[in-house]
Amino acid sequence: IKGGHVIDPKNGRSAKLDVAIQGSRIAKVAPNIPASQAAKVANAEGLYVVPGLIDIHAHVYAGTGAKALTGDSSVYPDGFSFRTGVTTLVDAGSSGWRNFEDFRQRVIDRAQTRVLAFINIVGNGMSPSGENDSAEMIGDQAAAVARKHKDIVVGFKTAHYAGEGWPSVDGALAAGKATNLPIMVDFGYITLDRNLRTLLGDKMRAGDIYTHCYSGHRGELGEDGKVNPAFVTGRKRGVIFDVGHGGGSFYWNIAAPLTQQGFWPDSISTDLHTGSMNAGMKDMANVMSKILNLGAKLEDVIRMSTWNPAKQIKRPELGNLDEGAEADIAVLNLEKGKFGFIDSAGASLTGNQRLTAELTVRAG
Repeated sequence: IKGGHVIDPKNGRSAKLDVAIQGSRIAKVAPNIPASQAAKVANAEGLYVVPGLIDIHAHVYAGTGAKALTGDSSVYPDGFSFRTGVTTLVDAGSSGWRNFEDFRQRVIDRAQTRVLAFINIVGNGMSPSGENDSAEMIGDQAAAVARKHKDIVVGFKTAHYAGEGWPSVDGALAAGKATNLPIMVDFGYITLDRNLRTLLGDKMRAGDIYTHCYSGHRGELGEDGKVNPAFVTGRKRGVIFDVGHGGGSFYWNIAAPLTQQGFWPDSISTDLHTGSMNAGMKDMANVMSKILNLGAKLEDVIRMSTWNPAKQIKRPELGNLDEGAEADIAVLNLEKGKFGFIDSAGASLTGNQRLTAELTVRAG
């Protein structure tokens, strides 16, 4: 891949460099690698060459026939990954400890995309029966499945809980502590007792992931227009903040003031499913473009989409262009012009730049 501007946050690279691939691995990253040495050359002049993008919040448990995220609302990974520069998708709790093995044989093991997974603390995951049955939130069972499938499972998910108390979070934390893996929290519905102060100040650990950070549904932005102090406390404690755009979790009137106050996400993700991709959230490049147009630097947007998520899911072999690493690469075009972007409510923002994927390489 010749003549592109390489951005490789792990290694501090941001310069015009060539990337040579041999077999499935990155052989060399250096200036002016002779084209005569290559069997095939991709001209990346004027483009950005970055590690394959990692989307740590997606839903890809398709094909079961269920009318839920354990079926019809999920999408098959290969149709929605490579076209937007993504080489690794992390399913965010579509399956639970009861049906993970079906998810693995049905989707994960058949995909060309690298698919990893957070296991839902609820036994049947995001099924038609919902995620409120505390009797199904068994940390030991989730931990056992994670150990058996440690090549795929990167943590545990709690989402959409609308009951009393903390059984979903506590169950996920029990599994996380038993396996030394992070949890991802879609906080669901808040009450006087179930609030961000307790979640981010007491419950979540360093390395745990709060997703939907610009949703506004849980007081992320205070009535005074300031960042909720619980967010500041959580970040100081090492909690990770993830975008998780989705169909109803990203709003300009939340994201703009939070980022203007310096509260940027640690990771960019889509919350990909049939509802979100056909609404304000289009794909990974669209969400990255939104963060870019809010004022983030390009290098930071790439970091939030590659090296940061790789670290968050404890897969440091991913999200970088190390020599010897598996050759997962995205070649991106940064277009300049006038572009419209819409949030989860359909509100629009006009931006002057947009990222699109020109080439995706997976394992060479």
